[in-house]
Amino acid sequence: MYNVATRGPFKGLNPRVAPIALLLVALIALFAIYRTEQLEQVVFDARDFLTPFLEWYYVVAMAVFLAIVIWLGVGRYKDVRLGRDDEVPEFTTVSWLAMLFAAGMGVGLLFWAVAEPLSHYGGNPFLLDNGETAEAADMSMVLTYFHWGLNAWAVFALLALILAYFGFRRGQPLALRSALHPLIGKYSHGWPGDIVDLLAILATVFGIATTLGLGIQQLDTGLVHTLGISGGENGQLFLAALLTVIAIVSVITGVQVGVQRISQANMWLSVALMGLLLIWGPTQYLLALFVQSSGSYLQNLLGLSLYTHAHQTDPWHSDWTVFYWGWWLAWAPFVGLFIARISRGRTLREFVLGVLLVPTVITFFWLAMLGGTALHAEVEGIADIADKVSEDLTMATFATMDTLEPWLVAKVGGGLITILIATYLLTSANAGIVVINTLLAHGSTVHRKRHLTIWGALIGLITAVLLLAGGLEVLQSAVILAALPFSLVILMMIVGLIRGLEQERWAPRPGERSILPSEPWQVPADRVSEDYDTEDDAPESGPDDDNPEDREPPPRPW
Repeated sequence: MYNVATRGPFKGLNPRVAPIALLLVALIALFAIYRTEQLEQVVFDARDFLTPFLEWYYVVAMAVFLAIVIWLGVGRYKDVRLGRDDEVPEFTTVSWLAMLFAAGMGVGLLFWAVAEPLSHYGGNPFLLDNGETAEAADMSMVLTYFHWGLNAWAVFALLALILAYFGFRRGQPLALRSALHPLIGKYSHGWPGDIVDLLAILATVFGIATTLGLGIQQLDTGLVHTLGISGGENGQLFLAALLTVIAIVSVITGVQVGVQRISQANMWLSVALMGLLLIWGPTQYLLALFVQSSGSYLQNLLGLSLYTHAHQTDPWHSDWTVFYWGWWLAWAPFVGLFIARISRGRTLREFVLGVLLVPTVITFFWLAMLGGTALHAEVEGIADIADKVSEDLTMATFATMDTLEPWLVAKVGGGLITILIATYLLTSANAGIVVINTLLAHGSTVHRKRHLTIWGALIGLITAVLLLAGGLEVLQSAVILAALPFSLVILMMIVGLIRGLEQERWAPRPGERSILPSEPWQVPADRVSEDYDTEDDAPESGPDDDNPEDREPPPRPW
């Protein structure tokens, strides 16, 4: 194993990256505790300074990522296998797709499934001043699909594909630095690789902390709504501490089986929630909305993927698209490593089709069920959910559940949402601790308990201080800033992947020039015989079969 300490306090981890990452995260946490207002100001000032740049840079980067992933799935390398040529997939297709579903469903969808469509319904840059209600509802779902659709999953697919290719086919460590090997060779195991790992770890820490912070805010609202337990800021900090302790204990005591069962329970609870909305909600409207919004999304995908808000001065683009692109970039190492581990033996075509399409369709259905129920209540005048969303984003999903009838169904729906938030938070925190230690250990799944404990505590601490520093806005700004340097790492990894794929047997071979270039109607001077007075009298030139240099090279066996 490359760059892994065999003894000492960092045994099993990279002895150069681990202490630096630990120190940086600890310093940020301590600064936030003792200089909370200053941290808030620094984060906001940095975001304001970088926003004009990020509004076009993130857009271009995400569009390029999607185009590259599609090319890898349908281009000349589509039959390259993530493993040996004779290797079969590690998991059956059904099991693999089920695990992709688990990766795609998270606490973020519970938070934004209603809050985002209702926010866009109230106003977005694509609506005319006299826009109709139906037009506003349709566009709100299209924008929500856009932020959660193919562009988002392209980032996860790209990171996972790169990790799996170099890890399973090239025999490199299952680490991000391995993608630099075709570019800089052995130096990928030196300080350039250390910088890549460090940036990935920092992005992952803030990506996970942002997700946990959003979920804890919504969980606090759910407890107030369903049980009448009012916690406020202190209650949110208590929830963050309790969640951190449970996640650490579950990891260091080896209770992964219990966490796996919770993950399976998450899936079935999610299915139950969808069934509840289909049966007691506006069924025909929801199904029609799912189909119509999917078509509108595909129709507008290219334009939205390159939309930079160039003629607008309001912060809509920065608050929504730029935030989401930063969030997905920060989450890419976390989700990518998980997808890579379960995708061994897949061809690039199978991989891209599975990772891009299946989670996207499931996500769209989820958004149509929850967001569609809220839009139906708003459009039909059943409830004024938009006002509640403008007052408190965390209340959006629970206000939607209250529109269901009878009363008991509404209460069951609110209870399901609360339970799902808690269980998704637990599994996300648990997986986050393991993934960060895996990144530090170059893909090894063997971790020491003290390392798991330290990083679990740091994740919980960062989540708590971000909540203290200003809640939702600070969380959004922090993840946008943390993702910027890591986006540059992804661009370098793409170059490394393409260089690596050039050595595959499906790679194009260089052309061989047999004669000098000339205009098609000209006869080269060296082809004119002395028997002809002029070049015009000479016969058409062509390859001389008796001359070995003029013969076409034999085709390669593949």
